[in-house]
Amino acid sequence: MKHLSVFAILIFCLACSSGSEELTADEIVKNAIAHAGGDKYDHAKIHFQFRDMEYASSRDGGKYVYQRFQKDSLDNLITDELSNEGFRRMINDSVVSLSDSLKKVYSNSVNSVHYFVQLPYGLDAAAANKKLLGKDTIKGKEYYEIQVSFDAEGGGTDHEDEYVYWIDTQHYEVDYLAYNYEVNGGGVRFRKAYNPRTVGGIRFVDYENYKYDDLAVKLSKLDSLFTAGKLQKVSTIQTEAIEVTRD
Repeated sequence: MKHLSVFAILIFCLACSSGSEELTADEIVKNAIAHAGGDKYDHAKIHFQFRDMEYASSRDGGKYVYQRFQKDSLDNLITDELSNEGFRRMINDSVVSLSDSLKKVYSNSVNSVHYFVQLPYGLDAAAANKKLLGKDTIKGKEYYEIQVSFDAEGGGTDHEDEYVYWIDTQHYEVDYLAYNYEVNGGGVRFRKAYNPRTVGGIRFVDYENYKYDDLAVKLSKLDSLFTAGKLQKVSTIQTEAIEVTRD
């Protein structure tokens, strides 16, 4: 009986140890995507307004099209379109010839807006390199701290940018994120999500947008700087008139 009791205790302890294993960065991101909409993203058509422009995206498995629509001073419709095939700009129904440098600028701009609106979708892409930095607490709430970088191949036109996401350990919601960027002299940003809502089964948020002037700061330190009130709020980022449809 004594040996049986020791064996039973050993099995119990192993079971407890197995059940308390930490999730990997990939598993945390997959949980976050599942919570935010999961496979509903894969065949969704999303239309929204951001500032004074309209945007639309469509997905069909691995195929995607990101669009941005605006009017010029002569009331011509300018359509910027980024897809698996590359980037093109149209004025009304005519394709405009652009230099490679302008294509990169417009591609970055279109991709950036769609990227942030659809987060955390895309963080499980093959080109996304994820690392679990650990856990941290912001305003009494516990978060996984996930660092993300992107490969040049398949990582988009702004693949050099680096990111950190704070994903809550209970519901896997992305409440905060930080990133750096190189365009226009570079910068560092920290965003706090607010106004969460679900449209067509997909979760969307708006953001309070903060900056920090020291470009050498570790992104993982920005949550502490935010809590200490040392970040400067520069804008609010609101996505309006969201519509989600599927074929």
